[in-house]
Amino acid sequence: MEKFNLDAASIRILRELQQDARLSVNELAERVGMSASPCWRRQKELEEHGFIRRYAALLDRRKLDLGLVCMLHVSLTRHEAGVVEAFEAQMKACREVMECYEMTGTSDYIVKVMVANMDAYHDLLHNVLLKLPGVSQLNTSVALREVKYETALPL
Repeated sequence: MEKFNLDAASIRILRELQQDARLSVNELAERVGMSASPCWRRQKELEEHGFIRRYAALLDRRKLDLGLVCMLHVSLTRHEAGVVEAFEAQMKACREVMECYEMTGTSDYIVKVMVANMDAYHDLLHNVLLKLPGVSQLNTSVALREVKYETALPL
């Protein structure tokens, strides 16, 4: 695929869509100072080149009874290929895992988990996470309150 020129107009389109992906083509074009047809073509190019991966609705986790956010610091016993792949596959498959990052430093991974309450976390911890092969240490930090939550990338 040929290289795509991410110019000022493309960045304006991306910024607007991060704030409201439900904008009509006409509304988007007006906000970014373009006519509708070129704006639509540019949006399609941004999708085709992978700048826009998908469109999603942002839900209120508290209204959906997901009041507890935990950050897990996970260390593996071995870094053999099968252990790493199995751990990462389980993280991808677990619905409660919102984010998972391989890290430098004292932990191998940091995992963000959302559950209803401490009982739900206890069940996840003891029935899933601690049973994963290769997990040697798991330390949990519980979020007391949300200071900032953003989904828009800093363009």
